[in-house]
Amino acid sequence: MSHPDFVLSIVCPDRRGIVAEVSRFLFERNCNILDSQQFGDRGNSRFFLRVHCLSEGGAGLERLERDFAPIVKEFAMQAQFFDSARKTRALIMVSRFGHGLVDLLYRIRIGAIPMEVPLIVSNHVDFADVAAAQHIPFIHLPMTRDNKAEQEARLVGLMQTHAIDLVVLARYMQILSDGFCRPLLGRIINIHHSFLPSFKGANPYTQAHERGVKLIGATAHYVTGDLDEGPIIDQAVEPVTHAMGPEDYAAVGRDIESRTLARAVKWHCEHRVLLNGRKTVVFS
Repeated sequence: MSHPDFVLSIVCPDRRGIVAEVSRFLFERNCNILDSQQFGDRGNSRFFLRVHCLSEGGAGLERLERDFAPIVKEFAMQAQFFDSARKTRALIMVSRFGHGLVDLLYRIRIGAIPMEVPLIVSNHVDFADVAAAQHIPFIHLPMTRDNKAEQEARLVGLMQTHAIDLVVLARYMQILSDGFCRPLLGRIINIHHSFLPSFKGANPYTQAHERGVKLIGATAHYVTGDLDEGPIIDQAVEPVTHAMGPEDYAAVGRDIESRTLARAVKWHCEHRVLLNGRKTVVFS
């Protein structure tokens, strides 16, 4: 007989007794703790906890949530129970750079990321064949300044129809409005290049090459209405040299973008990322 496997995540004001009370609750309901991570932020007096458990007594999530409600109230918690057997349903959006999309689909296929993709959306048709090869519906949704509100409304409808938990912007090269992003805080992940110094606009890798940059990198973050200013989930850098050309920079960039995006998406799907104001706590 298999036991229900779940993750409990908690964010609340920091005070003594939180871990003891949570542990007591789980023990009394025959829940075996497999893994537990916690962090107290002294800067804002917030406490973060992720507990992975087996419900060996057979209690389901609905009962656990109901029984846990008094503790949530007592400690002013934001608490969520997640069924570990349920995969995150993600909408992937892409434009004309497909490395992030293809990498994510492969990792999903081999079981490296607990996610399913019922839909791929793009403002171009370049990767319709990739979606078809994976038997995933592909929606071509051109977006301009004039039709953005209409197309974003269609996106919202698609998310509702397909019960989407997460939106992944795998190099989707359109800016989504604040009205679309704000209600989805913590549910949209974006990947973008990040250089030291930073280069914006067209051909960033060519700009970096012209400046003789020695490190290039990528940042995965949650999306807000402020462009590329959302809470950061993961970052990474790779060295480049004077002997490399712009195409080499771009190749390194594609690789690091794919790996950084994949890590961020995996951690999100495993419920390891908790929002902490403009930052995140990542129990990786």
